[in-house]
Amino acid sequence: MNSRPFSSTILAAILCIQLFQLTVYGSDASNKLYIVYLGEKRHNDPKLVTASHYEMLTPIFGSKEEAGNSIVYSYKHGFSGFATMLNESQAQILSEMPDVISVTPNSKFTAHTTRSWDFLGLDYNSKDNGLLQKANYGEDIIIGVIDSGIWPESESFDATGYGPAPKRWRGICETGASFGASNCSNKIIGARWYAKDMSSSDLKGEYLSPRDDNGHGTHTASTAAGKAFIF
Repeated sequence: MNSRPFSSTILAAILCIQLFQLTVYGSDASNKLYIVYLGEKRHNDPKLVTASHYEMLTPIFGSKEEAGNSIVYSYKHGFSGFATMLNESQAQILSEMPDVISVTPNSKFTAHTTRSWDFLGLDYNSKDNGLLQKANYGEDIIIGVIDSGIWPESESFDATGYGPAPKRWRGICETGASFGASNCSNKIIGARWYAKDMSSSDLKGEYLSPRDDNGHGTHTASTAAGKAFIF
């Protein structure tokens, strides 16, 4: 499995139990992708949350249309925020607004390992289930992972013996290259992928879907929520 840079940007992508492809942006040399964090959302209706993002950016861009065009992603469910293309002066103006908690440039990071158990010196063949038993083996728990994707055929994600997703689950199974609706199950209950404004060079070798190319997302997802003793 090769290491591959990936963006730290997309907070909102949630896969259940596992996840998606992250993204890198920015084609105009004068603009960069910034992540604007606004904290707790003020509206229960996601459409109103996104509308408030447009309103915040309209004075900076001069029109609601331009403000809308600048937004790459609007985070409107667990919290309020957005990813937007800005130049330095626009980012500075936005950071000084009273409702803005932070304005952070997008960053890239490199995956360190796809074998955490070896990296940490853990014995993954241990049969001590005490902690798992106390946690009721994670029953009715939904885990969201933001990473490079997932390889659904892994034994870690075998859905044998699993009941339906918790009733509170409201996510979707987004399809794409080499990833169909059948790749979601009672174990992987949802998946999404994000690649807006990425260049062809950034996407080279990647699946345009939630499918994992480099193994990092599959590794982290199986560590967090894989079947016991199968990695």
